[in-house]
Amino acid sequence: MRGWVDWDSPSGPADPSVREGDAGLRIVSSPCFEIEVDPEAVDLAVAEARVLVIHGNARLAGEPTSGKTDPWPILRRLIAQGAEALREITGRYAVVFLDLRRRTLLLATDRFAVWPLCYAVEGGRLAFSDRADAVPTRTGVELDNQALLEYLYFHVIPAPRTVFREVRRLDAAEALVFDERGAKTWKHWLPRFLESTSASLPELSAEFRTLLEGSVAEGVADHSAGCFLSGGTDSSTVAGFLRQVTGKPPRTFSIGFEAEGYDEMEYARIAARHFGAEHHEHYVTCRDLLECIPDVAASFDQPFGNSSVVPAYCCARMARQSGVETLLAGDGGDELFAGNLRYAKQRIFALYSGLPRLVRKGAVEPALLASPDVLRSIPIARKAASYVDQARIPMPERMNTYNLLTRLGLDQVLEEEFVRSVDVGEIERQQKEVFDSATSSSLVNQMLFYDWKYTLADNDLPKVREATRLAGEKVAFPLLDDRIVDFSLRLPPNLKLKGLRLRYFFKEALRGFLPDEILAKKKHGFGLPFGVWLARDRELQAFASGAMDRLRGQGIVRDAFLDQLLSEKLREHPGYYGEMVWVLMMLGCWMDARARTRKGF
Repeated sequence: MRGWVDWDSPSGPADPSVREGDAGLRIVSSPCFEIEVDPEAVDLAVAEARVLVIHGNARLAGEPTSGKTDPWPILRRLIAQGAEALREITGRYAVVFLDLRRRTLLLATDRFAVWPLCYAVEGGRLAFSDRADAVPTRTGVELDNQALLEYLYFHVIPAPRTVFREVRRLDAAEALVFDERGAKTWKHWLPRFLESTSASLPELSAEFRTLLEGSVAEGVADHSAGCFLSGGTDSSTVAGFLRQVTGKPPRTFSIGFEAEGYDEMEYARIAARHFGAEHHEHYVTCRDLLECIPDVAASFDQPFGNSSVVPAYCCARMARQSGVETLLAGDGGDELFAGNLRYAKQRIFALYSGLPRLVRKGAVEPALLASPDVLRSIPIARKAASYVDQARIPMPERMNTYNLLTRLGLDQVLEEEFVRSVDVGEIERQQKEVFDSATSSSLVNQMLFYDWKYTLADNDLPKVREATRLAGEKVAFPLLDDRIVDFSLRLPPNLKLKGLRLRYFFKEALRGFLPDEILAKKKHGFGLPFGVWLARDRELQAFASGAMDRLRGQGIVRDAFLDQLLSEKLREHPGYYGEMVWVLMMLGCWMDARARTRKGF
């Protein structure tokens, strides 16, 4: 999907015409605009000098659920209410609505920006696309150093920035109106954490199960569906309800790694047996990486450094070969119901802030932080000092204490001139703004809201979306159904994280439904064992080295750091430094792909 609107066009607005373009595309246009879409991928409605394009699955709140989008009720509501109608649209979608009579263009994404929209404003003209590298700007595009810094920090580029200086991306639940006065963006939805309920745990559990069944049923409507199965609580839950909804053995797809400490296949098998699944497995190898990395890196519209994207692609490709058309993904459970280890860890740190100031400043900190070296040399004292050091850092900066780029040192990794060209403090300001905008006084809900952007909208959902698209699959995210999100908003924080027990409510609500082994399973936290494989596989080393060579002379990363990374640091700690190799390798692969396709910068 791509297009442009030019309110400065001398011809002025006229009723749109629709014609067939190349490769089955459909083109809607008039003298002041043109929109090109793939009718197999989007829903299109054109009537009364208005054009509506919907990518994804959208409906008006309260309408019966189905597997398909009917754009006409939404078009009528947008004509009647304009941007206010966004409050009544639910689902996972990207919307483009052009109203030639009011001379306005509306762009909007859903609560998690599952389907992206990128744009560039050039005076009275706005160009847009669902890909940052396909926005039809009049001028060329240049790489944005600030975006590259954010890529190296986050391993993705968070919205609203893109890797291209001239192109922006709508954030989750963000809308843009473009008229003759210019462009304006705002959030059309902000979560309200109610944090209390009079309902009992059994009542909440019954409601939750009903919502899960409904969301999975909607995801499989009119499709040949299967699901990812990692062996965790989320994917196992989706697999179980897939069986309950269809009455058939669910088709499940799992990825394994032959590396100690990284493989969870046995838990996937436990879930598969429990639900009588038609189970499929694939063990990812170094050969898979060498085969898939170039295609995966090139498929993204901007650099993407989450290493689990290749296993996700291998899994989706396996599903495609098995005849599955739609894959259900379990993303969202951790971020709605407090399933990540850092939520418990940060609660421990918060306990220190609850101590009286006199105790903290008058006793603990002088004893531990200003203690002589002999005291700091005692392991338990050193650990206590480290705890106090971190506890004193305000949120959300404290969650980034172990950020790879900052621990390696910007001056050691990046070229001096590159560092001078960027605003390093912007990253911290951006994170603080997101964290502080959570409508909650609860630490766990603030962290969840923060992760809705940085973990889901900017990272995990683009990973699964692109991996499945590249494999020729459709994807649905049942746990991110708006009704389940709304349910989580009114769940008290102490039911999400009870003491230090992660996703307490989720597990209690599904006790007896999920296997006991899955409920008792500890959070794994490992992904692709890239660093381990890289340290011992010469062919993979040669590939990574060649990809990173693409960065030499670009004025971004120091050549000396690239040399040191593979020759020295990787040997010291393969798992730790392998992550930085992956991030730089994927950046090099992406840049090389653009050079080969002559898209340039």
